[in-house]
Amino acid sequence: MDLKHLSNLSIRDRGPNGLPDQLPRNSSNISPDRYLEKLKSYAKSLPYSIESNSEMQAMFEFICLRLCQCIEAKDFDPGFAQWDSMITYWLMLKYPIPKEKRIHLIRIYLHLATLPGMPIHIVATVSDGLQVLTRSKKKLTIEDLRLPWKPLFNIIDNDLFLSRRQFEISQISWYMGYIADNIRRFFHPAAIEEMLSAFVPRMNGTELNSVLASQYYMLTFLPLSHPQSFLPMLFRVWESVNSYMYDERMLQFLARLAEMHVDPTVSDPRKIKILPDDAVSDDEGRPQWPNEDLQLNSTYWGGLYKDVGIFTEYDWDFIMAKCLASMEIQLADSGSLHTGSSADSQATFEVDRLPKPSWRISSLARLIVYSMAPDSVPTPGSNVPTPALTPFQSGMNTPMPQDTRKGAVGDYLSAPLGKVVHGKTKTYLAGSRALDSLAKLIATVESFFHPSNSGAWTADLSAFIKYIVYDFNKRWHEEMQPDCKTPMHRRLTKEMRRELIRCLRTVALLAMFSQDSTTVTNIQSCLKSMSVMEPDLILHSILERAVPSLEALVETQRTIAVIKALGAVAPAIVSREVYYAGAKHLIPILQLLIPGIDLNDPLKTLCTTAFLSEVSQYIKLGDLTAEFGVKTSDLVDGPARDEMAIDSPPFIIERYPAGIEPGMEAVLSKQEEDALLMDSTGDLPDWIANFIRRVILLLENLPDEDSSGNADGATEVQVIDAVSGACSQICVHLSDNLYDMVLNMIFDYASNNVRSNAVRAIHQLVECVANANPEKTLAKFFYFCAKNIKTELENGASSRRTTTTSSAPLPSDATLHWNLAILRGAVYNDGKALLKYKKDILSLLRLLRDKTFSKRGYAWSGKLLSSMLLTLSHTYPLENRFVNPEEWNSEVEFRTNHHQHWGKLYRPDEIEMSWHVPSEEEIEFVLETFRGIVEPTLEMLESLLESGVTRDAVWRNDFCRYLSFVRNAFAGTPTLAKEIISEDDIKAGIATSDILNEIPEMIASIEPLNAGYPLHDPSDPRHQYMTRLRQRFGEFLHKSSVSLRQQGEENTLDAVHALVRSIRTYMLEYGDSRDNYYLQQERYNGEMSIARQYAGQKVWPRAVYVRRARCYHAARLRWSAVERRRGPLEDVLIDDLAEWSMWHYPSVRESSQTTLEALSASFDGVRQRCLPKFYEALEPGTEDDRMKGALWALNVPYLSKYAISEPTLAPDLAKHLFGCQQNEKPSIQECVSAMADNCLNSFSEPCYTIYDIQSPGLDHAAAELKKTIAIREDAQVVHRCQQKRIERTTLMNTANSELVRMLLEIAGSSKTHWRYGIVAVRCLRTLVRKDEPITASHFKFFVEKTCDDHPSIYSQRAVMKVLRFIKLRTTTSDPIDLILERNHNPLKKSLEIDNPSRSFTSQHLADLKTPVSLKDASGMPIYFERTLTGWLVWDKSIGVYDGADLKEPAVQKWEEGSQPAISAVQEVVQDKKFWEKLAVHYTSENQTSQLVQDNVSTVKSLFQLLGDVPFDLFKVVVEKYITVADKDKQRGAAELLAGILSASKHWSVEEQTKIWNWLTPNINKIFKQNIKTDTLPIWTSFLEYMFYHRDPRRAQPLVDQLVDGFNSVDFNGESTFAISQVLCFYRAFYEELGWRFEPWADDMIARVWPEIGCEHDEVRSYIGEMLAVAEKAKRRPKPSVPTTEAFVRECRTLPFDYDIMSIRGTYHKERVEELVHKFKSWREERLPGARAFQSTYDRVGVMVCKWLFQLLHDTNATSAFDYILPLMPEIFRFSEVNDNNELSGRADLLLVRMCGVTPPRSLISPMLDSIFRAIQTSPSWRVRLKVLPLLQVFYFRQVPLISEGKIVEIVEVVCRCLDDEVVEVREKAATTLSGILRLSPRRSILALKDRFLRLLRKTSIPSDRKSAKYNLAVRQRHAAILGVCALIDSYPYTVEKFMPELLTNVLAEHTYDPAPISTTVRKCASNFKKTHQDTWHEDSKRFTEEQLSALSTLLTGSSYCEINSWY
Repeated sequence: MDLKHLSNLSIRDRGPNGLPDQLPRNSSNISPDRYLEKLKSYAKSLPYSIESNSEMQAMFEFICLRLCQCIEAKDFDPGFAQWDSMITYWLMLKYPIPKEKRIHLIRIYLHLATLPGMPIHIVATVSDGLQVLTRSKKKLTIEDLRLPWKPLFNIIDNDLFLSRRQFEISQISWYMGYIADNIRRFFHPAAIEEMLSAFVPRMNGTELNSVLASQYYMLTFLPLSHPQSFLPMLFRVWESVNSYMYDERMLQFLARLAEMHVDPTVSDPRKIKILPDDAVSDDEGRPQWPNEDLQLNSTYWGGLYKDVGIFTEYDWDFIMAKCLASMEIQLADSGSLHTGSSADSQATFEVDRLPKPSWRISSLARLIVYSMAPDSVPTPGSNVPTPALTPFQSGMNTPMPQDTRKGAVGDYLSAPLGKVVHGKTKTYLAGSRALDSLAKLIATVESFFHPSNSGAWTADLSAFIKYIVYDFNKRWHEEMQPDCKTPMHRRLTKEMRRELIRCLRTVALLAMFSQDSTTVTNIQSCLKSMSVMEPDLILHSILERAVPSLEALVETQRTIAVIKALGAVAPAIVSREVYYAGAKHLIPILQLLIPGIDLNDPLKTLCTTAFLSEVSQYIKLGDLTAEFGVKTSDLVDGPARDEMAIDSPPFIIERYPAGIEPGMEAVLSKQEEDALLMDSTGDLPDWIANFIRRVILLLENLPDEDSSGNADGATEVQVIDAVSGACSQICVHLSDNLYDMVLNMIFDYASNNVRSNAVRAIHQLVECVANANPEKTLAKFFYFCAKNIKTELENGASSRRTTTTSSAPLPSDATLHWNLAILRGAVYNDGKALLKYKKDILSLLRLLRDKTFSKRGYAWSGKLLSSMLLTLSHTYPLENRFVNPEEWNSEVEFRTNHHQHWGKLYRPDEIEMSWHVPSEEEIEFVLETFRGIVEPTLEMLESLLESGVTRDAVWRNDFCRYLSFVRNAFAGTPTLAKEIISEDDIKAGIATSDILNEIPEMIASIEPLNAGYPLHDPSDPRHQYMTRLRQRFGEFLHKSSVSLRQQGEENTLDAVHALVRSIRTYMLEYGDSRDNYYLQQERYNGEMSIARQYAGQKVWPRAVYVRRARCYHAARLRWSAVERRRGPLEDVLIDDLAEWSMWHYPSVRESSQTTLEALSASFDGVRQRCLPKFYEALEPGTEDDRMKGALWALNVPYLSKYAISEPTLAPDLAKHLFGCQQNEKPSIQECVSAMADNCLNSFSEPCYTIYDIQSPGLDHAAAELKKTIAIREDAQVVHRCQQKRIERTTLMNTANSELVRMLLEIAGSSKTHWRYGIVAVRCLRTLVRKDEPITASHFKFFVEKTCDDHPSIYSQRAVMKVLRFIKLRTTTSDPIDLILERNHNPLKKSLEIDNPSRSFTSQHLADLKTPVSLKDASGMPIYFERTLTGWLVWDKSIGVYDGADLKEPAVQKWEEGSQPAISAVQEVVQDKKFWEKLAVHYTSENQTSQLVQDNVSTVKSLFQLLGDVPFDLFKVVVEKYITVADKDKQRGAAELLAGILSASKHWSVEEQTKIWNWLTPNINKIFKQNIKTDTLPIWTSFLEYMFYHRDPRRAQPLVDQLVDGFNSVDFNGESTFAISQVLCFYRAFYEELGWRFEPWADDMIARVWPEIGCEHDEVRSYIGEMLAVAEKAKRRPKPSVPTTEAFVRECRTLPFDYDIMSIRGTYHKERVEELVHKFKSWREERLPGARAFQSTYDRVGVMVCKWLFQLLHDTNATSAFDYILPLMPEIFRFSEVNDNNELSGRADLLLVRMCGVTPPRSLISPMLDSIFRAIQTSPSWRVRLKVLPLLQVFYFRQVPLISEGKIVEIVEVVCRCLDDEVVEVREKAATTLSGILRLSPRRSILALKDRFLRLLRKTSIPSDRKSAKYNLAVRQRHAAILGVCALIDSYPYTVEKFMPELLTNVLAEHTYDPAPISTTVRKCASNFKKTHQDTWHEDSKRFTEEQLSALSTLLTGSSYCEINSWY
């Protein structure tokens, strides 16, 4: 193949033969590749040929070549960024990227992303590029590509957590995490062991940051395939962590696993060996762990399937418990929510820098759906109606007794229920365990869906069921595909689908009427998916709710809800494929929706029009009875069917026939359904007429115009747009007869009415009919409107000259405006229809140009011209009907049978498009318009600029109206003539490009492609004419601009507005703008979203394909407009806009600045051209308005970000910006402030070390890509690019140095205002570089400013940054370490851990407690500053620090380049005045009560740099402030001390000894003598700073002081504060040490335990906290060996009940047992009455409650249950005390909060037993009254984990309480029983019902109230009645089969029984009425007539009351 030499090749070359090989619309020579077939469908959808794939691949190769050359030259910015954007544009055109090139690009992008020092905006660019390239799972798999994980991890691990002297927060961690998440499927599964070895050791269960970070690493990097080795470990760790954030990410991970592993081959172990392991990093190994337990060598692999999906039943129950907790449902207790969110407060902001997981609700839904499979014995099918009953869950049914036991009523009621079911096979709903779990969950939370019980949780619940059905539908259709890899025996079944809908139907219908908009939206989506899945179960239920609401006058909110619901189920109504029987309901629904068009109710109107738009795009609106000429009933065979077809009512069913349930309809044949549908279409003409009348009525009622001539408010505009959208869809789909009727109706209205308030609306209405049939519309309206327009103009309409929009139009002009609007609407579609009116149109346009003088008149005339030209010259689809044009126009088949095609969906290859392509006649019409109207008008405009013309108001009017005509003409032809950019234009543009210092070859440009421009040949005279005329127009605009600026203010403002708008049109109205392209994309995505029936849908309504074609055409137009020609004329117009941006009228400035910003996005070089003009306007002496305009223009992001981020431009910007301080006007300074903030946000630290880094991996990837490119390379391009990059770097370094010099001069000047000084300091701080030493003057400035007189001049962070970088450059020689800020402390060593063991861990911790002298530690690896591993398992090595040298500091000499700066600073700090001023600055009054960390770090940095040189000066200052009791003085002293002590660890032993010898005598003075209430937090924060990530032995005197003080303090001393301060200091010690505090924990507890009853409340609070801390510190996981391999293996192999994570509370077990015994004696010794709180019992009780409460809110909350359980009886007693509100309140709160934490599985039954004992044995009825609700709460929160036997026992215990002697307990037991039954899965409760009825029948109440048996009998009957009422109340929104009998035959009989029986009956009846009002129309069908009468008597006391009257 003969190729051009690269030096002669450009992206514009067509290929080797120089000719475009275009892809015609009907090309068939494309290979059968799937993506080429997709391209073919795009090509077929366009009316013009597009470029061939081979040509576009050549273009893509050229782009790739340039990318490779940029990489070779290390030209990342701007070179690489330029060509990456070209790939983005190229992808818009839908051409496929070859797999090989895609693979190489991915590797290149990954190397770029992980290249240290890469600018953050380039990292962002490649991150997005990687996401695009790897998004499709079908285009690339792991068989094609493997990628390394370690580089990403290393960067995140290094960047995530900041040191205390770091303050620059970058987004690098987020981007690395984002990339890892996108490419993780390319990580080799063989790396799993290595990954675990890197991630697991980092987990420290006592530190939430560590836990969350380790979890993030595991769940982001570990491959989703082959999780069998580590998944059990993840579950065991999950069980141990109480964290909401942890739960959310874990649920996302499990959802992904479940979805992926429906394919069993995904994790086939054999794949690991087959896949090439070719992506191993240099620092990565491949450990081989024993895995015999996994049986990976088996010859057969059946997948990871276990009990429920890929999960064991044990783990699945835990998942469902988390699912329930994630709903965050608040119960009446208001305190039992999951405490994980409280524990999350321990996490710091760094964790939030990582990418957030997906929403837990969607993750839960996906997890459940993809775990569904027919994996068990199915429960017998449910035929129960909705909302009458949701499916029974047989697997959880309450077992029933075979006979009644004899005994007391309590014994009888609590007789065992579960003795007869053991041994039976457990069954599940539809044979699916996951579905069964879902059904139980939904039944549990059912009542929370009801609007009356809504709250913050309702949106989550509704979203949950939305995602459930969405994912189920998605999976269902995935399994219908022939390439589905899910085994047949694991696929979803029809029974599962049907039971799922039954399960969710009730709750969806309940939530449908919610007042929360988010909930309603979720339910709409849910109903849509459900109606597509099982339409017969959903549609009728919706209709039964909708019809009464639409027929009757109900509340607006309910009407809107049913309209939205109807819109949701529209596919089931209109699509014959979805539900054949649904179509017959459409016309009756449409008739009911007519009143929905109501201007007084905008929301209802919007909902109605949305429904109409939705349904009308799927159907043809035509009267089929008229087509046949006979009744459609004649088409049905047989008289019986004939009668049924005609007479059967559409909705109402009085009683359900056999086999029919609510939500279902009788099944008819297709012929019968067609007959009913065809017959209903006979009502369409009436409905259409009524609809149009309603629309016209809405138009008539629009508000009148205000004084400015505006008639429409925002709401009215929205309503009119919605109505017009619906009308358009309806008109397009009307039959010819109905269309003619509509056209006549609209014409009659338009011709007989004129309404000034509806001008815009009538335009849109006429546009609707024109869109459907432009020929008929024009024939109807054109001559009528033309005649009226001429008449009005002849009679003086629009004769008053106005030019402003604020001038109100005259009433006499209304007819003209009305007809102009109608005519503009009539010319909307199909230019061919306009040709026959050509002469008349041109004549009319001339008349309008000459006769319209008012603003609205000539504006609407211009819009008419623009609309006409667009219609003639633009390429656009002519229609968007629901079937192809050929089918629509078929005479017989479709016209008579279109009802059979309703809702038709198409594949892409079936679509036939009908486009408008400008014909020669239309083009000639356009040109004639320009010649005859536009050009003469332009001549008139030019004459207005001639000298001698009087520029008065008439001149202004003529200028504005003529310019409006010309502007609209060009605005109407953006796609007429193709813009030609010559080579000279390109060269000129490159020479003045915004891209600075780049070779021309690396400045990307756009290759012109075919986009359907009618005039595309530059040699065509027509093209030349339009080009000349356009050039002339531009020249006129420039002349006008110059002239108007010279004219002055008079008669100028409106003309300038028109001029600026015209310049915008001239410059930007070409092709398709960026905004319009993205608007088309948004509309396409929106239409797809509305039309989508399931995810992954491959067939769509035709309208979607029409929108797709329009969007693709817009993309090609957008391509052509990305790069615009910028010639001399464009340059002067840009200059004009710059001048207008600084004019004295704000409105002109704003519009000009907006236009300039838009130009910057389309024209290269605009910013370079404008900046000097704006800078010039900032010079002193410039008038204020002009300066203000320049500042706001510079503040535009395109300019300000460009000027500040380009180093060579930044000095000029800074110079002029700081020069603005001479203008003191507040508005000017406000502009400067806003601009400074924006600039600082874009100003970044310069660092060019990246060019010094060798990147062989990147170079190799680029070389591999180049091998695939068949273009000969010119090596000189790379060389010249590299040289230019070096030159550019030099220029940037010079510019940065100049900027520093300038800023130092400005900041150091006494004339500089302090506000400007702040900005200067911030800029100078940013300019401190890690790759270059700082200058002496720069550093000295910062140090001097640390004690500046003005507190806002803040340079502490600058000093910290400087010192950090000096240290970095001194200890680091590798540029990678320099960029990543990886210090190499000379004292730091790596200690290999060869034999990790528990004893090693214990010894390591014990060493921390053993003091070492500084001399003994010298040179020895002894200090462990921060033990990152070891809590769970040990890493291979840990970092350890040698003790300091005896004589020399750690760093003996700092880098040579910084010595001048160090010397300058040393001179400053050796001045005593510096320390005095710094101390004054630190001790100045402020609001903080803690150390200011920046102050501490500044002092630390100085002493780290200079050693003890300034110590003597420092010491004098500190000693002065230590003795002063003032809070601020103490804070300053603490900051100075903390700084020097932290820095001293880098000094020699001799120097350290010196400072400690000085400080040690003062420690006692500091921590005892001067501590007051206000200084306590200061010195506490001092200790926190000292022990933070620090080996405590480094501050041994402080440790000794704290420990001695703690051991010697008298806990019962007189002064509470004296004790508290000791404990507060000690708390700082143990909190900062974390798990390393373990050696001190035993001593601490031994010291405080005897004092648990001390007199001081605050001290006891500290003791409770210490108990919790000790528990956490002593907790240690229990792998046999603390290695990752052993831990992961044992999590798999050990039984579930083995506590490998030590989640059980064992440390305080003996102490709790001691408490249990002591509480008994303390209770007996308890003081009575008001002195009760002084009792030891009460003191210790409160302390215990506080301790356990804190434990429940910590990450190790599960350990609390081991302590709560033995204390439960005593806690119940605490809650009962009535003379100590604090004790009882804390006990109640503790019990409630306990329910929100998931307990260890083995403790659930004991916890329930403890509750049972409290109920059964407590002598106090008040205890029983409190414990019963607690039982219900605990049951609700933990129901997925409670065994079946325990559930039965709960019911037994509660039933016994129905016979309690105290009526309050009985009633509470009934409430609890109903709640338990309501909040649990549906059970078979017939035995309970029989039990209660039997008791009721056997109980007779003696007539003698004084009888001894009377009270007993009343109590027994009340117990039975309460049981019956509990059964009824447990189903608040359904009517079970047994309910009618219980209500009417049982309860009704006892209405007049003695109290409390009658009270209970009436209350139950009242609750039933309240909860069934919304669904009574359906529920009533469950009752017979006799039962309804009895129910009426029960509810109202009279059988004569119509029962429907109170519903």
